[in-house]
Amino acid sequence: MKPAWALALHGGAGVKPGRDYTRAEAFLAELIRSGAAALADGVPALEVVQTCTMKLEASGLYVAGRGSAPNRWGEVELDAALMDGRTGRAGAVSALQGIASPIHCARAVMDRSSHVLLTGKGATDFALAHGMEAIVDLDQWLTEPDGFDPSDLDDGHGTVGAVALDLNGHLAAATSTGGTYGALPGRVGDTPLIGAGVWADDRVAMSCTGKGEAFVRACAAHDVAARIRYGGASPTEAAEAVLVRVEAFDGDGGLIAITAEGEIITPFNTPGMKRAWASAGAPAMVGVGKSARTIG
Repeated sequence: MKPAWALALHGGAGVKPGRDYTRAEAFLAELIRSGAAALADGVPALEVVQTCTMKLEASGLYVAGRGSAPNRWGEVELDAALMDGRTGRAGAVSALQGIASPIHCARAVMDRSSHVLLTGKGATDFALAHGMEAIVDLDQWLTEPDGFDPSDLDDGHGTVGAVALDLNGHLAAATSTGGTYGALPGRVGDTPLIGAGVWADDRVAMSCTGKGEAFVRACAAHDVAARIRYGGASPTEAAEAVLVRVEAFDGDGGLIAITAEGEIITPFNTPGMKRAWASAGAPAMVGVGKSARTIG
């Protein structure tokens, strides 16, 4: 029997062995409970993935939002995107500066413009014109993500995301990132690119995380959806095949995905991925490494 709703969250696949991610895991456990309750109450999937992603950004526990990674100039450039599987509408921002919630801005691009992606100063100006919360003091606003180590300054990166199936059978996905430490100014990875780091249609919704350049070259999110739609692959088969392609492009990472039937997958080819998931009639789960635990 098809589950009435389903939700999955991730906080990035850049898990390093031996690090303590207790706070990040606990936050995901709490967030999956609140997001699941919203879906069970009939809140649309698009609203739930946006809200969950905004909370992940605001927590500062992940390399997104307040936990973002400064580039070589010490600037913080934020990327985000979301997609409504029911309508195919999408919104995204890239290289956004000075705005607290890039996923909120991406939603405004979807709803209040005729565009899909705004970047740089244009994205910032759009956000301010539409009343988005500005960052008043960047140094005070930024935090170190949970499990941070100075060695991360070399090439550390991270992403957050959410995918959901609602009571009406509609799917949605959202992804947000604070970039890569020490990246060239203006660098854009897969997160704000529809079909690379995020995708939702009437069959599957997914959010990707990992080395962005490899996910862009693999057109990862859409390739998973295409293998399911046109190739008849199972979600697991499709995701595993695409992660092999990502690896061939000298990348690694993972993804979370939910199908229209409520199947949830969370594959990754790194030491771990911060993740949580829940569905109607099944216990909520949370994990960081290869294993996961029930949280009730």
